[in-house]
Amino acid sequence: MEDKRNIQIIEWEHLDKKKFYVFGVAMTMMIRVSVYPFTLIRTRLQVQKGKSLYHGTFDAFIKILRADGVTGLYRGFLVNTFTLISGQCYVTTYELTRKFVADYSQSNTVKSLVAGGSASLVAQSITVPIDVVSQHLMMQRKGEKMGRFQVRGNPEGQGVVAFGQTKDIIRQILRADGLRGFYRGYVASLLTYIPNSAVWWPFYHFYAEQLSSLCPKECPHIVFQAISGPLAAATASILTNPMDVIRTRVQVEGKNSIILTFRQLMAEEGPWGLMKGLSARIISATPSTIVIVVGYESLKKLSLRPELVDSRHCYQRFTDCYKCFYQLQPEMTQRIYDKFVTQLQTSIQEEISEIKAEGNLEAVLNALDAIVEESKDCKEPACSQSHGVDVPARHMVTRTEESHL
Repeated sequence: MEDKRNIQIIEWEHLDKKKFYVFGVAMTMMIRVSVYPFTLIRTRLQVQKGKSLYHGTFDAFIKILRADGVTGLYRGFLVNTFTLISGQCYVTTYELTRKFVADYSQSNTVKSLVAGGSASLVAQSITVPIDVVSQHLMMQRKGEKMGRFQVRGNPEGQGVVAFGQTKDIIRQILRADGLRGFYRGYVASLLTYIPNSAVWWPFYHFYAEQLSSLCPKECPHIVFQAISGPLAAATASILTNPMDVIRTRVQVEGKNSIILTFRQLMAEEGPWGLMKGLSARIISATPSTIVIVVGYESLKKLSLRPELVDSRHCYQRFTDCYKCFYQLQPEMTQRIYDKFVTQLQTSIQEEISEIKAEGNLEAVLNALDAIVEESKDCKEPACSQSHGVDVPARHMVTRTEESHL
């Protein structure tokens, strides 16, 4: 498990896959239920012309609630739940890509950037058709229609009627655009979500590292991660919101050109039009990202292979006991430590003598130099509290050789 400034990163090979997928689906479903109303509001704000219907996120929330009730905030939700499949494809692709990139680069930023972009590419290929249908259902409201298509009959969106609306929208899309209609805005989605995902992961790790270096060591890592997630989401949202507005309009209004949609938006509403729905996006992203980050990190810990859970717990118990024992009996702890180091040095000296006799000493020294170089930025281990002397490996070898002269 990679440790980045003491923040543990659990990689794909450490996971029990069965637990990971079962817990993952349940967690994703709970998140979708909590943030879907803000997704619907953001979509309507981005599609409306100027402020013809809603004056902002809160205004839209109140008006939808008054007009359609709570169910109005969940239009298209049943269809949207099919994106659970793409969600699992996303995390699988992300973790596997990190593992693949690790063979070529140990930089966490590089791994996060490549894995995030790749995961988004795979997920969007599955999500876009579901998104197209879901967004048209989000546009259904009493009174003046907002999108291209209007469902026939009662728009209450309850029980069988909800499925009837979905079938009606699917038929209208097929009649108007054919199968290609379900991938309307696919390129715009890729241009929105690949950069969003590629940017989110590196910023998430960056913010977590910065917070880790600023906060006391006693502060739990999950706190850094819970704060870093929304910060990364806000950063990514600001950078990618212009493309998200264009994507939504292409999909809902049936536009065929990203460039023409951009020009029309600029002509009608100016540069500020590119920021429409940003507040709703950040508001929905903040709680959802906290839940996603805390849930995802907890999910990975719950999904650890049993042998790794045992080893992590044993190590944690050992370090906790060591710290307590040192505080209570510092002199005795120091004597135990000194004896341990002496025995360790004796054992190393014997090993070095054997390696020297075999003629492999230079290769071992080069390997030790590489390990020392890689560990320069690492934090001190827990046992360093005992104030033992830190002896470089090559110097220890030199002293061993001198002792045998």
